[in-house]
Parts: sequence; structure tokens; C-alpha cells
Amino acid sequence: MTDTTTDQDVQHEEHASHDGPHGYASDKEAYLRRMRRIEGQVRGIARMIDEDVYCIDILTQVSAVTKALQAVSIGLVEDHLGHCVVDAARQSEDEGAAKVKEAADAIARLVRS
Repeated sequence: MTDTTTDQDVQHEEHASHDGPHGYASDKEAYLRRMRRIEGQVRGIARMIDEDVYCIDILTQVSAVTKALQAVSIGLVEDHLGHCVVDAARQSEDEGAAKVKEAADAIARLVRS
């Protein structure tokens, strides 16, 4: 691991081998639409900064993007719990416990952000 490797890089590598569809698979298109809309909002914020828009107006848009990302996060957590955690718990108690810990860690990161 290099000095530039982030916790997210490590977490992605650890979970990249998850077999089967992810919990969000049935809502994938909806998630992609939401993320494209958020991406557009972020580009709009950059444009506002470039155009020297009033600070409070920019902060209002940052707040809207933050809330939109939080909504996506909550949906992904719900999908993860309902699919990945439930499936792991059906396989074995140990696998279920590991997925619960993984979900708790992810929720803790969201709460800290």
C-alpha cells in the first residue's frame, strides 16, 4: 500500500470481489439518474463560483447537493441491509455478523461526514 492509498481505496479493494448482484441492482437506473442530477448541481456550483455569485447563494446550493447525496446514501444503506446483510445472515451467523459490522462501519463514516 502506498502513502497515497486512501481508506476508501482499501475498502473498495476488500469488497470488489462481492459475488452476485448488489443490493441496489434493482434501482440502479434510478441511482444513476440521481447521481447525474447531483453531478449537474455540482457543475452549477462551480459555474456560480466562476461567475462570482453571492456566497450565501452558493452555500444554499452546496446544502442542496449535500442533502441529495445523503438521500442516495440512505437508500444505499437500506438496499445493503435488505439484500447483502440479509443474504449473508442466511448463509451463516458469522457471515451475517461480518456484514452487520461492515454496515455499521459504513453508517459511522456517513455520520462523521
